[in-house]
Amino acid sequence: MDPFDAGAGGLLRQPKAVWATAGASVVAFMGIGLVDPILPSIAAGLDATASQVSLLFTSYFLITAIAMLVTGFVSSRIGGRKTLLLGLALVVVFAGLSGTSGSVGELVGFRAGWGLGNALFVSTALAVIVGAAVGGSAAAILLYESALGLGMACGPLLGALLGDASWRYPFFGTAVLMAVGFLCITAFLKEQPRPARKTSLLDPIRALGHGGLATAAVSAFFYNYTFFTVLAFTPFVLDMTPYKSGAVFFAWGVLLAVFSVIVAPRMQARFGSLKVLGGSLVLLAADVLVLGYGDHTTAVVCTILSGAFIGVNNTVYTELALGVSDAPRPVASAGYNFVRWFAAAAAPYLAPKIEEWTDLHIPFVVAAVTAVAGAVVVAVRRKALVTEAEELQPRHAGEDGVSAFAN
Repeated sequence: MDPFDAGAGGLLRQPKAVWATAGASVVAFMGIGLVDPILPSIAAGLDATASQVSLLFTSYFLITAIAMLVTGFVSSRIGGRKTLLLGLALVVVFAGLSGTSGSVGELVGFRAGWGLGNALFVSTALAVIVGAAVGGSAAAILLYESALGLGMACGPLLGALLGDASWRYPFFGTAVLMAVGFLCITAFLKEQPRPARKTSLLDPIRALGHGGLATAAVSAFFYNYTFFTVLAFTPFVLDMTPYKSGAVFFAWGVLLAVFSVIVAPRMQARFGSLKVLGGSLVLLAADVLVLGYGDHTTAVVCTILSGAFIGVNNTVYTELALGVSDAPRPVASAGYNFVRWFAAAAAPYLAPKIEEWTDLHIPFVVAAVTAVAGAVVVAVRRKALVTEAEELQPRHAGEDGVSAFAN
């Protein structure tokens, strides 16, 4: 069945609860790239260095990583709807407070609170969408993937449009949009059934005892360092106005969305997940290396092009993480995300520091090395990434596709 079919159960015939959750998911994912175009403006407005401003990503993702151990614990006790509303409420509060910051330290702290709220929301949204959707999980997962791509693309655009007047406005704008999402979910989403078994805080850690899941997590850790070097450090290298920087990262986000939702499943069907992942990681390494040593125009082109490789990697990694072990999907994903988000926290801080210690090129050399390291882990531990029921054969397009940001 075509998931875009407008008939019963198609992507376009979902209940209001599904659309409300998907809409709020778009805004939640927008928050990840929202600050990209305004990082130089924030640095100028708060008299901060690039490494200090990059802590906006570090605090956000450090809390997100730790929260991966908490989200399942919370949602299995209070239910998906209440977890979503709690996450949204925290984002509204801390996004609004971010716009009032008088120092970079305050802003970093408020972004940490924002990260906790976003983790609670994003980690629960996919399960809620699948539970509330009609017509099976395929259309629901595609809708969630589309929300991810749209959010990642529109975040920098919103940051540029509002940030051109003041770096504070994108934070206020996000708070307003998330408040609208809160009201929509309150009005349209009924409480979802709770899982039969409550999740403990240590379940995600125990799940990492599986060799395949641990392999996927370690490889994704190296990849995420590369990913967030591009996302958090490149705006300082490009040194463009908010509008121009927003346009660059909007194009980057569009490629990410298209390659994640459309291209990656087709490539997997033809070549197999592991070959696609290994090849994409090597190409990403080459791309960031050229980005670091090229002229300004080359850097812009390579930044946009990296979205294609990142989109492919995001899709394949999460399918591996959720399918390689026998742990429940929420538990396996929580353990996997717990490991990989630490790299997302480290890269924004270390890249500017490495530049201070060496020169502008070396942070991209390190990012290229980590991408290759991720590919090496996949190659060396190839057998661990294959389940007993799945031999080393190409997967069917669209099978089991789940967002890389899902818990």
